[in-house]
Amino acid sequence: MSLRKLQCLLTAVVLASFIGCSSTDSMPTQKLDPLTAVTITFAKSPLVFYHDQSGRAAYARDYIHMAPLEVNRGGTYRYFIWLGIWNTQQDSQTGGPRDGFESIIVLADGEPKVLELSGWTAASVGASEPIYLKPVASSSDAYYEVTADYLRLLAESTEIQVRSSGSRGASYEPWDNQERALISLRDFVRDVRY
Repeated sequence: MSLRKLQCLLTAVVLASFIGCSSTDSMPTQKLDPLTAVTITFAKSPLVFYHDQSGRAAYARDYIHMAPLEVNRGGTYRYFIWLGIWNTQQDSQTGGPRDGFESIIVLADGEPKVLELSGWTAASVGASEPIYLKPVASSSDAYYEVTADYLRLLAESTEIQVRSSGSRGASYEPWDNQERALISLRDFVRDVRY
C-alpha cells in the first residue's frame, strides 16, 4: 500500500471516529431497572424552563427540567414526560414545588395540551429508582403519561412553553439556549418504538 493511500485511509478513520463521537453525544440512554425488569430509555439532556419570581426576592426563580422517557415492559411501550420541579428559595407560605403540578399545560408552537399527573415517584412509571438525576436535592419529580406521537410533536416544535395549574398557575419560558436539549429530544424521538 502506498504512503498516499495509507494517509487517506488514516484520515478517513479519524474523521469517522470524530463523526461517531459527536453524533452519539445526544443519543438516548437505555437501562434495565434492577427490581422491576423494565427497560427504560431516556434522553441525555432535559429542556429547562423558568418562571421569574423577582417580586419575592432578587434572583428568585422557579425552574422545571423536562425530558421524555420510554418504559418497555415485555414489549408493551409506555411514554412519559418527566419534570424536575424546583425553585431558588423554599418558602413555607407559598407551598412546596409540587403545588400546581397535578396537571400542566404544555404549549407546542402555541397549541395547548393538558397533561395529568401519573405520579410523584418513579414507581408511577414502573421503575424502582429515579430515571433522571434531580437538578437539586430539594426538587420534586413528576411524571405525566403521553403518547409517542405527542413526543414527536414536541420534538418538531420550534417553541415550547409549560404552564402550571392551580392557584400558583404560572408560565414557564425556555431558559437560555436549549439547542443541546432539543437535539437530545429529537434523537430520543427518532429511536421511539410504536
